[in-house]
This record gives sequence, structure tokens and C-alpha cells, in this order.
Amino acid sequence: MLASPSGTRIGVVIAAGGTGSRFGRAEGKQFALLMGRPMVAWAVEPFASLAGVVEIVVVCHPRHCDAYARQLGATPPPGVAIQVLGGGDSRQASVARGLEALTPECDLVIVHDGARPLLQRALAQKAVDTLLADEDAAGAIVGHPSVDTLKRVGVRDGGWRVLDTPDRTQFWAVQTPQVFRAPALRAAHRSAAEDGFEGTDDSSLVERSGGVVLMVEGPRDNLKVTHAEDLAIAEAVLRVRAEEAEA
Repeated sequence: MLASPSGTRIGVVIAAGGTGSRFGRAEGKQFALLMGRPMVAWAVEPFASLAGVVEIVVVCHPRHCDAYARQLGATPPPGVAIQVLGGGDSRQASVARGLEALTPECDLVIVHDGARPLLQRALAQKAVDTLLADEDAAGAIVGHPSVDTLKRVGVRDGGWRVLDTPDRTQFWAVQTPQVFRAPALRAAHRSAAEDGFEGTDDSSLVERSGGVVLMVEGPRDNLKVTHAEDLAIAEAVLRVRAEEAEA
């Protein structure tokens, strides 16, 4: 583990509880191999040497805990505590369990998708630095401007009808990692649970609680592996990176 220049202690929650239904793999897509290593290992790796990280919690489907522990135990991150635990009925509930498992002394919490194996450490560091540079901000998330035309669609006679075309310059596609001040994220999760609110990501919970969230532009290749064909794209990106590193 590298020491954080600011003395900031960082905990990481890896959300890896997906069932793999869209991917078509009953045991979970995070076990799919990329260049001979399980996808979840790639997702964890950037945080093992990120400045300030003191622990990593991988939250997965309860029936996969032992398998995840074996996979990650084969290449443990040096100097960083790592644990695997079963998640809840939703991604939000699983992240909440991960938060509970982190040490209360963490100043920041990073939430990352276990199905995003292409994250590079520099991008995670950029998100952390962006948040630390703004004392009024509760979080900093990674994303990129939308390049596609967007349509708002409604149902008509059993089919789909275009309602309008919003200005896409106001829209960004959001990724992970998402970095938050730990008290703000914990409070946002408690409030959402009490009110029965289910957000689409952790940032939406913090925004709902009034927290300022900053956007950090990231590369489009920080993709989330959702369907089987995404795995081939991820493998191609990793191979190109490996070739460039050897050149």
C-alpha cells in the first residue's frame, strides 16, 4: 500500500453480486477469465496499490463467497486487508453491507463495479484527488459525455413512441469508481433505507441527501462487462495495453 500524502484513509467496496443472468453464466460473470485471470481480480487490482487504501471489501452473491475468497486469495494485495462477504437483495443493499464491514476510521469510500475490469489506477487517483481538492463536495464520480442522440420514449398501443429529443450536451454516461466522503455516503444509505428509496447508483443517494457530487471525465474503454460479447472487447483492450507496456 502507498501512503496517502494527506493521510487520508480509504476503504473500497467492490460490488460483485450480480447473478450473471444477462451474461449467460450461472456462476456469475466475475469468474469469467480475462487473459487467464478472473474478471473480479482485474477489478480489485487497481486499488491494491492506490495511495491511502487500507481495506477492500468484495460483496458478492452469498453462495459464491468461498469461491471469491479462493480466487482473490491466490493473489492477495500486499499491505491491504481484503474480505469477501455476501450481499443483499439489490446492489444498493449489497453496497450498504460493504459499508458496514469497512472500518469506521475510513475517511473516503470508493465504490466500484466488479464487472469493470479495465479501470486503471490513475483514473481512480484522479477521482480521489478531485474530491479532496473541494472541501464542499461529498463525492466525485467517473463518467464521459454522451456521444449518442438520446430519445425520451413512452408506450403507445403496445409499442414504443418517441416523446422528445433532449439536449445530449447535458447528459453524461456514468461509470465507476465513485468516491465519497465516508460520513456522507453512510448517511445517504441510511436515509435511503429508511425511506425505501432505491437509486440507480450510489451517487444518486448522495445527491438525494443534498450532497455535491463532482464529475471526472474518464475513458470510454472503462466498460462494464454485461453481455458475453463484452468479454471479447475487454480482453482486446487488455492485450493492447500489454503490448504497449512491452513496446
